Order: sequence, then C-alpha cells, then structure tokens
Amino acid sequence: MPKIEYVPKRFGASSKALIDKANAIIAEYQEQGFELTLRQLYYQLVSRDLLPNKQKEYKRLGSIINDARLAGLVDWSAIVDRTRQIRQNSHWSGPAEIVSACARQFQIDKWTDQDHYVEVFIEKDALLGVIEPTCRALDVAYFSCRGYTSQTEAWNAAMRYDEKLRDAKEVTVLHLSDHDPSGIDMTADLQNRMDIFCGDSNGRVIVKRIALTMEQVNRYKPPPNPAKETDSRFGRYRDEFGDESWELDALEPKVLAALITKHVDALRDDEKYGAQEEREAAMKLTLEKAAKKMRKE
Repeated sequence: MPKIEYVPKRFGASSKALIDKANAIIAEYQEQGFELTLRQLYYQLVSRDLLPNKQKEYKRLGSIINDARLAGLVDWSAIVDRTRQIRQNSHWSGPAEIVSACARQFQIDKWTDQDHYVEVFIEKDALLGVIEPTCRALDVAYFSCRGYTSQTEAWNAAMRYDEKLRDAKEVTVLHLSDHDPSGIDMTADLQNRMDIFCGDSNGRVIVKRIALTMEQVNRYKPPPNPAKETDSRFGRYRDEFGDESWELDALEPKVLAALITKHVDALRDDEKYGAQEEREAAMKLTLEKAAKKMRKE
C-alpha cells in the first residue's frame, strides 16, 4: 500500500505516537478486509481509550492524519471517503474481455424462490462501504437513507415491496441507525410510512431495527456523546434512555457485518439458496467457455 512523501514534516512526540496507534488500527482492519473512514478511525481510538471523545480531538486527528499522509507516514489508501467518488464509463479492449468480465460478475437472483424478501437500510452514507461487501455476498439490496428516508425513496421502496407481496413473499427491512433521539425515531418513521404505502400488506412489511440497540451499547460499550437537547424528540428519548447517545460508526465493521449476516441468515432457506448458487455457477461456466473460445478466434 502506498506511503508517499510529498511534504516532509517533523512531528512532536504525542503526534508521532498517535500516528503509530492509528497505523496499528489501520493494519488490523486491512487484515480483516475492511477500510476505515476518518470518523471510524477516531471512534476506534476513543473506544480503546487512546483519545478523549471530544470534537476538538476529532479535528486534531484529522489534521495530524492529513499531515502524516503528506509526510509519507500513513498509507494513502488507508482512509477512505465514501461520500465522494469519481464516476466514469467502463472500457474494454475487445469482445472477449467484456464476456470474461460478465462471467465474473454474472449473478442470478438467488432469492427468487425464497419466502422472504430482505433489504438493508443504513442511516449514514459513510457506512455504505462497510456493509456493501456483506450485503453483496448475501445477495440482498442495501440503501443509504442519509438520515430520514426521503418521501420519494420511501414510496419507491414500498412499490418494490408491493411486487414482492403480490408474489406472496414477506418483506423485511433491516434498519441500522445511531442510538440518539432522531436515530431511534427513524426506524419507527420508516415502519409508519411502509404501513401507509403498503396499507393492504397486513403487517407483512416489517422494519426491524438491528442496530444500534441498548443491548449492543451495553455489550460493545461504544463511546457516548451528549444527546442533542435541541432535537424535538429529546424529551421522550431522555425519559427512556437518559442523556447520552451513541453513533453507529463506533461499532466495529466486523460487528456490523456479523449483525447483518445473522439476521439475513435467519430469514433465508439455505437449501433453496444453495440450489440457486449451483444454477448460477453453471451459467457462469457457460460464459467463461464463450470468452475462452472468443480468445482463440
């Protein structure tokens, strides 16, 4: 992974120690196949008692990591920005190459004969990269709500679910959001809108909150933040949970991946799913043979 020195810089002892700790956490996550945003790195440092949980410390960390990357001390690919990405057309050197790529990417809907249809909704766009590998491996759709789901996307989701309901499937939306006044309400709000838009579903569209929960807060002990008193839902939240709140980003990526996998597996018929995987493998082999033949011509 690239560590490139662009701007030489001398760091004080405390900054150098923080860089070393950050690199150790980065290496740990890279070994597990996960990338980190700056905020996730910050929460890992906080949860290990290596930084105090203060906004000024988050800003300080960002400044130090920025300088450390420029100085060649931190891998440029170690910290990702999941909210800003370049988009461009795909290009191919010839027909055989695109057929070969299609063979690698080809997938059928392995849930087509399942009794359940599942999607994963997550509050934050920055966490999409954490859940994407898991959701793709499980062949379930996933969506970034960016806070409260917009009315347009809630309605679009309901129209997708209406098709599944007509096919006699049960629909489950696995929802993940912060444990704060708005985050808790987001789950109920989404369920309410599904009840409105899928009014004849007789409760077969279920929005299930799988994170963050108080059980997870007590188990994983993510660092707390003061709940926003300016939030209109603060009073109700305080009465039930107290004055503290917790961010979803503070949970380790492997914990989020395991949570999603656990809940999806509980809804999946593995025998039917395995049969679809075998069908898919046979179809991929057909494409690979076609690509191989094209290369010889």
